[in-house]
Amino acid sequence: MLRFSILGPLEVVHDDRAFTPTAPRVRAVLGLLLLRANRLVSRDAILGWLWGEAPPRSAITTTQTYIYQLRRAFERAGITGSDDELIETRPQGYLLHVGPDRLDATAFTQLTERGRVLLEEGHTGAAAQLLRTAVGLWRGPVLADVPVHGPLEPDIAHLTELRTRALELRIEADLRLGHHRELIPELRTLVATHPLNEWFHARLIDVLHRAGRRGDALAAYEHVREVLNEELGLDPAPELRQLHLDVLNGYVLATAAAA
Repeated sequence: MLRFSILGPLEVVHDDRAFTPTAPRVRAVLGLLLLRANRLVSRDAILGWLWGEAPPRSAITTTQTYIYQLRRAFERAGITGSDDELIETRPQGYLLHVGPDRLDATAFTQLTERGRVLLEEGHTGAAAQLLRTAVGLWRGPVLADVPVHGPLEPDIAHLTELRTRALELRIEADLRLGHHRELIPELRTLVATHPLNEWFHARLIDVLHRAGRRGDALAAYEHVREVLNEELGLDPAPELRQLHLDVLNGYVLATAAAA
């Protein structure tokens, strides 16, 4: 089976054999087609992605060569003429057909949505498992080994925000399952990598408090208060301030705050 991966370095695997293009610009074209899989990618978008605002006169011909090289790679993998994976040429550009089970970004999106629905319906254990699988598909930043320029930034930002949401949902599921102490190391890492995400900070304060570590919980609140003040000139949100008061007064909520 042919599989494409863009949630990290670009990878193409067929029957457990890697055949990811090595030429940088061929990889870049494939990365763009995969990021916008099953959607038309205009020639202008490809030119801008490869050469910015000053493409050479030969840019269109060169792009056609890159598409040809990708098609040849697919042929060598034995998938020429497939209905599931095929680069279709249209008057305005190109469209890469990819089945929903062949691209990690599509699988991640579907798993995240299913996990969200299960969590809302109260199937917490199943939701946690699906969301953990979804987050586990990530191996690094989107197209980590492909240079990113303007045309791709909104698409990458969308996937990155969805990953953060999937993490929040999975953490909430684990909190509902009572895995408070187990979450402390992960939440410490998350607040370090997402210093302005108050939701992650609030969950860290909460789990520290639930673990009987009031001093650490208060220190975590002071840390986020200082970060927000220094970076944005803001005070913590009402939820964080209320959580701070709960820690000071020794209150512990019966369940984690909703996402």
